[in-house]
Amino acid sequence: MAAPMAARADLTHRLTTSTQLTVDSAATQASRIGSTYTVSGNNITAGTMGGLTKSSGDSITTAAASQTQGTYTVTTAGSAFSLSESFILGDAVNPIGTGVDVTSGIVADMPAYGSVITQSGGVAGSLAGTITSAGVMTLTAGGAGTSATGQFVSEISID
Repeated sequence: MAAPMAARADLTHRLTTSTQLTVDSAATQASRIGSTYTVSGNNITAGTMGGLTKSSGDSITTAAASQTQGTYTVTTAGSAFSLSESFILGDAVNPIGTGVDVTSGIVADMPAYGSVITQSGGVAGSLAGTITSAGVMTLTAGGAGTSATGQFVSEISID
């Protein structure tokens, strides 16, 4: 009679737990817009063409360019004419260190520019997370802009 063959197997059991708590930060993205002036028309003569004027003062100015008024007349009286003028006053340059204040993760004031995107920061509040050795998870929600993730993984492999 043949002897029984021994069976061999490697057994691995792995338990992994993790928690991740996140509080969003405050953020502001601002784009300064420049001054623009446009004019178009037909059957119009410009006595003085409108445009933009650099602000006066020192050679490096922080003020936006202002508008210079134009004077226009109809070239051929009694004929059809059109005139269109547009002016956008650009943003002045704010001194460094001004324009945004963040208090307790909240953006309190923003730069006064033509295009501003602001995201208020999160407030941790009572944000918390625990996992016991038995895999029992306790996640507590925080304030706005927070997230809590808990994970328990049980892995068995037989080789």
